[in-house]
Amino acid sequence: MNKSELIKALADDTNIPLDDAALVVTTFFDAMKKSLLSGERIEIRGFGSFKIKEYEGYAGRNPKTGESVVVASKRLPFFRAGKELKEFINQ
Repeated sequence: MNKSELIKALADDTNIPLDDAALVVTTFFDAMKKSLLSGERIEIRGFGSFKIKEYEGYAGRNPKTGESVVVASKRLPFFRAGKELKEFINQ
């Protein structure tokens, strides 16, 4: 499911116009992005949690040439599924 399919499903399930459903979904995702950028952890009970993991830079190697390469530090989003979601999927 992508964002537009989620908007359509929300509009169909709640009988609200597509524009209103798009606003709700966009606002929800924007709020999540802002929270993650500010270092907050997001927890949605019954679904899972999101957080940012920080990875230090390191010296890597180009597999084709064997040349040493510096890999910069980075921040990546991380999702951990909640217990209820895992149980639902494994029914």
